[in-house]
Amino acid sequence: MNLWVDADACPGVIREILYRAADRTGVMLTLVANQPIRTPPSRHIRTLQVSAGFDVADNEIVRRVSAGDLVITSDIPLAAEVVAKGALALSPRGDLFTAENVRSRLNMRDFLDTMRASGVQSGGPPALSASDRQAFAGHLDRWLAGRS
Repeated sequence: MNLWVDADACPGVIREILYRAADRTGVMLTLVANQPIRTPPSRHIRTLQVSAGFDVADNEIVRRVSAGDLVITSDIPLAAEVVAKGALALSPRGDLFTAENVRSRLNMRDFLDTMRASGVQSGGPPALSASDRQAFAGHLDRWLAGRS
């Protein structure tokens, strides 16, 4: 099983958690981005730079992901695609996307996009909090423990 990261928008603090987890457990961590990503030297961490463009990194993750893998992303449509392939998705805020909940999350996202397009101001998400990081780390640890 592998860890995949939609790395262009992944917060640095979350990447640091992932680097430590990959080295501690030996799981292969791949960061996919359309720009260079600096990583610590490790045989368990690699980067995959894709060309710039809308959803290019997302499409590459979907192409490579396997059942049982974990994808780190805030992109709910990407989460829905990887879940359909038997993987799990986890947002940097600690939201776990599964076959049971990803459709409803996608519907809510589409509804909010429609509201914003009609002029409703919703504001952006709050800053990543300590409880978000803790929720993320907890889900990551449970996934890592269950893969053995």
